This record gives sequence, structure tokens and C-alpha cells, in this order.
Amino acid sequence: MPPNMKENNLLVSFIITYYNLPIEMLNECIDSILQLSLHPSEREIIVVDDGSDNNPMNELMKYGDEIIYVRQKNGGLSTARNKGMDVATGKFIQFVDADDQLIKTTYEQCLDILRSQKDVDMVLFDFSTDLQVEPVSESVKPVCGSNYMLNNNIHGTAWGYIFRRAILGELRFTSGIYHEDEEFTPQLLLRAEEVYPTHVKAYYYNKRENSITSSKTSYDTEKRINDREGVIIRLHELCDKLPHQDRKALQRRVAQLTMDYIYQIILDTHSEEELQQRLKRLHTKGLFPLPDAHYSKKYVWFKRMTNHRLGRKVLLYTLPLLKKER
Repeated sequence: MPPNMKENNLLVSFIITYYNLPIEMLNECIDSILQLSLHPSEREIIVVDDGSDNNPMNELMKYGDEIIYVRQKNGGLSTARNKGMDVATGKFIQFVDADDQLIKTTYEQCLDILRSQKDVDMVLFDFSTDLQVEPVSESVKPVCGSNYMLNNNIHGTAWGYIFRRAILGELRFTSGIYHEDEEFTPQLLLRAEEVYPTHVKAYYYNKRENSITSSKTSYDTEKRINDREGVIIRLHELCDKLPHQDRKALQRRVAQLTMDYIYQIILDTHSEEELQQRLKRLHTKGLFPLPDAHYSKKYVWFKRMTNHRLGRKVLLYTLPLLKKER
């Protein structure tokens, strides 16, 4: 399936990453994009098959030139997204996981911003686990990415926004890790001058029990913890290389990620010894105790609890119980 050659009119490149999913899910994902008001000359749909066991090419033939199909050796989500960005020619990029969909009524609101505003760099939106979503009436004003991140707890998921391809530069996802979105998204936001933060639920997230993010094997659990730690450390080290405003914004994000990391260690390991070892490692990097800041009520509460051994013991006992109740 040849690439769309009408590059001058291309508004959005939709990058769908696919690996070993039922073809029906991929079809539903593609169909949700085709239902949007974009003219064929305004869109390109790039399906990156990350080395699935069964090649879906035959089932995709019905789409003809509507999609660009790229197959690569299995390398993980990061390499698949990177490949998609290398192929993309649209003015903007939207990532979509093959088991998810775009919600037409609300995603159109995001497209309206791209069409009506001249200098858009990013449009942020929310997600839903239900396909039936009502549009949101709101007036959205642009803000620069560093200011937004300095004053808000952002969502790291890479499918939670449309972004201008030109702001990417050399930025790519780190291959072979979990939580690659958490490293990519804050760096992208720092490059964005005009960010439109909407509250519309434009993305349907299909929460599957057997997905990668829900895997509970000991290997996946440990790798997930280690990769999260690596992301935090790399972002922390990047702070020193940034201008003052960008540094403050990224420091807030690093503090939030560190809080989430400690929280997840407690839930995944239930081990005081493991928690202590991890906190010592954070301490050597200047990441613990958590910074004395008032980012949110939850942050202040969690910082106080983790600063003391007794507080950490309470968290080790209560957090897993609270998780079970939910």
C-alpha cells in the first residue's frame, strides 16, 4: 500500500501500533479514524506492525490506499512508534494503540482547534472507557508547554494529545522499556509554545486484562519498576541542562513521577526491605526525600508520610488494602 503522496494538504498522520491483536480490533481502530471529517487528502493512517505472529496484510487489503502498512521485526512499542514518526508526513501526529479508538464527536472538537488556530503545537485531551461520550462546551486558551507543566499534573500517555510534527526535532522514544511515554511527553511539552489543554474525552481506551500494562509476572513487575526508575533519573539529569523556567517545570514532573514510583513499589512488592533499598538509590541521585513543594494536596500528604519510617510502614500496610477495596 503506497504512501499518500498528497503531502501538502496532510493535516494529521495517525500512527497505529499493532502487535498480535485480533484483526477486528485493528479494523475498528482504523474505521474510527476514517469516520472523522478529514478528507482523504488531509490524513494518512500508518499501521506499524511490530512483527506480529500472523501478518494481517490480507485482511487490510480492503482499505486500499487509505492506509500505509509497515511491518518490522518485533522491537516493542517504542520502536514501532519511532518507525511511524519516520514515515509520517502530516503536519500533526496522533498516536493510537490498535486496540483503542478515537471518539468521533469529541475528537472533532480537537480537529476544530487545529483548523481554526494558526500556531497550534499541541492539543491535549482526556480519555474514556466508554464509546458514548458527550461533547464538552469550553473555551480553551493556549499556554506554553513549560507553563502548563509547571502548574498542572500532566498525563504522560502519548496517545493523549495531537502534536505538531515540526516540534519533534530529534526526540524519539527510548526503545526496550516500559513507561516510555513518561519520558517522551514532558520533553515534547517543553518544546511546545502553543498548547491547548481541553477536557474533552476524545480517546476510547480499551482496558484489557491481558495487556502489557496489566501483566503481573515477576519479570514484568521488576522490569516495570526498574524502567520507571530509569526514566525518572534521566529526566532528573536533563533538568540541569535546561533554562530556568523549563527546569522548574520538569522538576515538578520528576517529583510527581517519583511519588508515583514509590507508590507503585509499595503496591507491587509489599516489602519494606525493597522499599528501603529503592529509596536509598533515589537518595543518592538527589531524588529523595521528595522536594518540599505544594504541587497538590496528594503530593504534600504523600511527601509527609514517606519522609518518616513510621509513615512508610503505614503506607505499606494501608495502600494494598485500599487497592483491593477499589
